[in-house]
Parts: sequence; C-alpha cells; structure tokens
Amino acid sequence: MKPSSEKKINQSPASGKRDNRRHNLVQLGLTLLIIVLVNFIGYQLFTRFDLTSEKRYTLSPATRDLLDKVDDYVYFRVYLEGEFPAGFKRLRNETREMLAQFRAYNKKIVFEFINPSATSDQKEREKIYRQLVEQGLNPTDVKVKTNSGTETQLVFPGAIVTYRTESSSMELLQNQITTGPEQILNNSIQNLEYNIANTIRKLIARQKPKVGFVAGHGEMTEEHVYDFALALSEHYGLERVRINGRIDALTQRVTDSASGNVNIFNRYKAIIVAKPDSAFNEKDKFIIDQFVMRGGRVLWLLDGVNADMDSLKNKPTAIALAKELQLDDLLFRYGARVNYNLLQDAQCLPIMMVTGNIGNQPQFNMMPWPYFPLFNPAPVPHPISNNLNAIKAQFASSIDTVSAPGIKKTILLTTSDYTFIQPTPAIIDLSIAGKQPDPSLFNKKRVPVALLLEGKFKSLYANRMPPAIANDREIGFMEEGRETAMIVVADGDVARNQFDRKTGAPMPVGYDQDTRQTFGNRDFLLNAMDYLVDDNRLITIRSREVKIRLLDRKLIEEEKLKWQLINVATPVGLVLLAGLLITWLRKRRYGRAPGKK
Repeated sequence: MKPSSEKKINQSPASGKRDNRRHNLVQLGLTLLIIVLVNFIGYQLFTRFDLTSEKRYTLSPATRDLLDKVDDYVYFRVYLEGEFPAGFKRLRNETREMLAQFRAYNKKIVFEFINPSATSDQKEREKIYRQLVEQGLNPTDVKVKTNSGTETQLVFPGAIVTYRTESSSMELLQNQITTGPEQILNNSIQNLEYNIANTIRKLIARQKPKVGFVAGHGEMTEEHVYDFALALSEHYGLERVRINGRIDALTQRVTDSASGNVNIFNRYKAIIVAKPDSAFNEKDKFIIDQFVMRGGRVLWLLDGVNADMDSLKNKPTAIALAKELQLDDLLFRYGARVNYNLLQDAQCLPIMMVTGNIGNQPQFNMMPWPYFPLFNPAPVPHPISNNLNAIKAQFASSIDTVSAPGIKKTILLTTSDYTFIQPTPAIIDLSIAGKQPDPSLFNKKRVPVALLLEGKFKSLYANRMPPAIANDREIGFMEEGRETAMIVVADGDVARNQFDRKTGAPMPVGYDQDTRQTFGNRDFLLNAMDYLVDDNRLITIRSREVKIRLLDRKLIEEEKLKWQLINVATPVGLVLLAGLLITWLRKRRYGRAPGKK
C-alpha cells in the first residue's frame, strides 16, 4: 500500500486543474464586480484630479455654482476649426478642453467646432463671413503655409453661443497693443473660463440688475456713451436718472401695513456718474451718500480739470482750469481724491496735425500728444484690469488715496514710467506735440488714475444732521453703511465713443479713428461693472494665471545636433539591447544539455 503522500501526488494534476479553474473564475468574478462597483460609484460621485501646479483644469467654485443653475441646453458654435498656425491650434485645443470641463459638470453644455472657410465656393464663404461679423465676431488675418507657399487666411477666433431664443457672441482672442503674440495667446487662454462662464451668466439671467446713469449735472449724453451703454444693456437694465433733490430718486420706500415701519431699498444695483461738468448740490450729494450707505455701488468717471480739444481748434494754446464739482468732501470721506492737475505721458496717443504745406495743400502727420495718455493695468494684478489692453484717455488727472478707516483701496490703472504732473491753471500748447519728452520733467512713475474702494463707508453727513432729519423714518438716515464698493477713474473720457467722420455713427468705445486701433476701454468698463454688480464674483476668475512654458530658443540652436542624435539613436539602441537580452535569456533557459537540471 502506497503512502498517503504518494496518493496525493498521483491525484494532484486533475485536482490542480480544477483548483486553478476555480481560482481563475473567482478572480474574474471579483474583477468584474470591482469594475462594476467603481463605475457605479464614479457615476454617483463625480470628481476630477488636477495635477497641474496652477490648477488650470479645475473650475472655480463660482463657475460650478453657475453651472448648477443651467437648466436648458447652452450651445457653443466655435469657429476655430481648420489649418491654423501653432498658436491658434493651441487656442483651439485649450478652448475644446475648457468646454469639455464645463460639460463634465453639466451635460447641457453642448459645443461644436466649425470651419467657416470649409466651402470652396468663394461667394458662399463671403456670405458666411458677413453673417459672423453681423453676429458680433471680429475676424483676424493669419498667414498659413500651403503646398504652393504662404496664404493669408481670415480667422474668426470666437463663438456664437445660443440659449433658448437668446444668442451672444464670445471673443476668444484678446488683442493687446503693448503685448507680444505669445503673451496675447497666453492671456486669452487664461481668460477662457471667465469668458465662457460670463457668456453663460449673461444668457441665463432671468432678471437683469438695474443700473442708473446719473444725469442733470452736465454728464455725457446718451450719444457720447452709446457704445458703453449698448454693451452694458446686454447684462443690465439701464435707466437715466435725474436726482434733482428727490429723496426717492435712487431709493424706494415700502410701508409695512401691519407695523407701519418704512422699509427703504435701493432702486439700482449701481449708478454711473460719467463726466459731469457742473457742481453737485448738497441734496444730490446726500441722496448719493445714502444710496452708498444702503449698499449701492458707484462708478465715478470724473475729470479734474476743464480741458478738451475743441478749445484748440482755432488757436494753438488753451488754459486748463480746475473743475469744481463739489464732490471733493464726499470722495475724501470715502478714501479718494481726484487731483486738480493734468497728466502728460511719454506713452500716449498721436493726433493728426498740419506739419507743413506742399504747394497749396496742407500736409497732415500723426504726432505724439502727451495729453492723451495710455493707462496700464497696475503692477499688482486685479481681476478688473488683469491682462487688459492699454486704456486710452484724454486730459486725465491723478488720484490720491486718503485715510478712511476700514476701507480697502486697490489701484487699478496707472500711467507709464515717464509721466509729468502739470499743476493747474495749466497752459496746453499744441507745439509740444511730437517733441521729445524732457527727462527732468517726465520723472514720475506709475501715477494712479483709477482706484477701487471696498468696505463699509461712513456717511459724509454723520454727526451733521439735525435731529428732525436724522430721526425721520421717511428719510431713514444711515451714518454707517453696509458692505459695498465703488470705483473712481480720474478721466471721464474713458467711456466716451468717437463718431464716424463720414456717417456720424457712434464708434466702439476705445476705438481711435486716427490710429485705427481699439484699446481696452470697453473691457475695463465692463469688468468694472461686473465686479461691482455681480454677486457671484465670476470676475475673480480673471486673476488666474497660466504659466507659459516655452522652450529656450537659444539653447535649442546650441544643442540641436546633440538632441537629434539622442532622439534617433536612443530608440534604436533600446530595441537592440532588448533583442540581445531576450536572446540571452532564451539561450540560458532552453540551451541546457539533455538530462541536466
């Protein structure tokens, strides 16, 4: 009789196969179960992992909150398909990835990439181009390499976004005059999330916040702010309001029938004071002050001096005087002061001037005019001014900050590094146009011209009101305000649009007819209003920074041959090494002599 151990050995092949089969089936079942469970959990609990240092693939909380409110399909038609240079391809790919992120959080975000130049019929292409321009997209020319050489192609770096019966255009490429192509592209990519989210916010808004243009103090007319108002009307409900000492001009009063208490609410989310030229009386100032105390926001566009180009039409010089608006004490209490001076800047717009005559014909040339400075975003980035094009201005003044407890002050715009502050009364002389700036005079750097104030402001009329007014329930006087914000810009012309010299039609705000350049005025003004009015704070997304990781071109040229050899030789060497290693292992395993273990 054989030992039991020998019996087990004799039975092991068949039983071993059954055990292996059973073990494999159990492993397969467990694997399928784990896959099903992971998919089920993943479907129920959505999450994404972003391993980039700047979290470029993580949507902000404000964007995610917005996407939760999207209850119907938002359709993006993006016109960035086709054969483009590398920069536009990168913008296209980043746009597609960003839209895919939006869709990952809400399946009602739908997008399609379209090539507007796909058809070979030239008339059909031109028809499509006209339709896109009419819908608000601005084309740009790019050079594309083809088999026959280089061709100029019209590209529409933007999208038409549709929600129900509403549609809106969205620009993807931000043009910046003082910025290189790579930086322009990077800034455009940085702002993708904000541009997409802001477009969705605009389309799905059920009720537009009300904004009031204050009138009655010589403010700019509707024609002069036509384009600014038109842009605002897409987001907000606009009204022109004359205060005229009426206590209910900016607020409304509701009496509770049960208690008899009077509740006072602001009529407007924000008001705009755009380039007034006459003084505010104490009643109007009091009404604005109480509007601010109740959480109202204000965009102040104020001139410090009386100066314009009309005064130089028939004579070479003019005198600029301080503009007395009687707002100094009000702004001083809030933490700002618009100075009575004129800024000259080496970074400025040119103006068309007669520089001589040939025969009987005057010769016109563009000459730099230091009284038309170009404002820059402040060195410390802020969502309102971050990555903006230069802002064109006319006869601007400087702004100072003053002590105001509890008020946060942020400089938004400044002049260049070569600025001259000219005190008033000031003589404006056309003869300085085109002259080289004097370094001894143009020695001021980054002079503040736009300021953001945030916090709980204290009323100018605190401890000054007689008891009869302070205790009147109909007036509802407040000495200290709720949390709010205001922006002060020391030039009203930043919101003024030019008029076409041939047709008289209003031009886009920020567009200059002489240079045929579009500056960042419109974007700055819209960002300012979005920051003041939008409680969701989508505008804060603009502070996100996406780093450019470009190759060092000089190092590429120096080490080009070395890296070419490495890239060619390394894969071949690895394949040969793997082949030799496999051959050696096979010989060692199967090349033993018979009978040897």
